[in-house]
Amino acid sequence: MNQKQQYSNFIKEQAQRLGFLACGIAKADFLEEEAPRLEQWLQNDFHGQMHYMENHFDKRLDPRLLVDGAKSVISLSYNYYPQELQQEGSCKISKYAYGQDYHHVIKEKLRELLQLINDEVGEVSGRCFVDSAPVLERAWAEKSGLGWNGKHTLLIQKQQGSFFFLAELIIDLELAYDEPFQTDHCGKCTRCIDACPTQAILPNNTVDGSKCISYLTIELKEAIPTDFKGKMDDWMFGCDVCQDVCPWNRFSKSHNQPLFNPQEGLLDMTKRDWEELTQETFSKVFKKSAVKRTKFKGLSRNISFIKTKTNI
Repeated sequence: MNQKQQYSNFIKEQAQRLGFLACGIAKADFLEEEAPRLEQWLQNDFHGQMHYMENHFDKRLDPRLLVDGAKSVISLSYNYYPQELQQEGSCKISKYAYGQDYHHVIKEKLRELLQLINDEVGEVSGRCFVDSAPVLERAWAEKSGLGWNGKHTLLIQKQQGSFFFLAELIIDLELAYDEPFQTDHCGKCTRCIDACPTQAILPNNTVDGSKCISYLTIELKEAIPTDFKGKMDDWMFGCDVCQDVCPWNRFSKSHNQPLFNPQEGLLDMTKRDWEELTQETFSKVFKKSAVKRTKFKGLSRNISFIKTKTNI
C-alpha cells in the first residue's frame, strides 16, 4: 500500500470515529461538467433573490481558487434524521433545524479532523466548509463516490437516504482518490416532483430555487408572493416534502448526535402556540438553532402567511 492510500485510509477511519456517515476523496480540479449547468441555472433566475449565488462563479467551479495549492477535496456526510417528529397539524420546521445550528457542530468536527491529519502527516494546509462558502458540495460528494444527485438535486446514499448534511475539507495534500458515483438509482420514480407543493422541482434534475419553500421561508427577505398562498403545506422554516416521499429514505436511521436533539418543548408546540409566538419564546426555543437566521420577524411573517381562516 502506497503512502497516499495510507493517508486516505487514515482520514476515512478518523472521519468515522468522529461520527461522519461517509467520507470520499476527489482530486481538486475544475468542475467542467458543472460549469454550463450553473451558468444556465443562473441565467434562468432560478436563484431568485439569492444574489450571492452570482458571486465567485470561478471559485464555485475550482477549489484551487479557494485554497492555495489545493490537491484534494474530502467530502463528508453527517446524519441529522431525528428520533421524533413534530406533532401532526402544527406549523412545520425542516428536520435539520430541530437542534443546534449544524454549521457550528460540524465545523468543529472538521477542524478536529484537519488537526488529526496534521498530527499524522505533518503540516497540511486547508479549509473547512459547511454550507457557508462557494463550494458545489453535491457535485464534490458525487465526484468522491458518496452517492448520486436525485431528481430533487439532493444527494442520496443507498443505505442512508438523504437526511444528512454535507461538508468538505479542501487540503494541499495529494491522496488516493475515489471513483465518482456513476449510477442514478432514481430510475423512473417521480415522487419528489409530483409531491412538491409549489412545483419547484423540474423534470430535468433541476430545482427552480425561486419557487422552493425553503427559499421562500428562509432566503427571501421580501414579502412572500401571494401566488404561493395555500401552497406552503404549513411549512414555516424550510421544507422536507421531497425527502419525506423519497423511497430511499425508508433506510434513514436516527442520528446519535445529542446537539441535534430538539430544544425542549419544540416538538409539542401546536399551531396555536406558533401563531401566538413571542420574541421571548423565539429566543428561548431557537437560542442556538439555524432558525435564528430568519429572526423573529421572518418566522412571524412565514407563520402569518400560512395561517388560514380555518385555524385562527
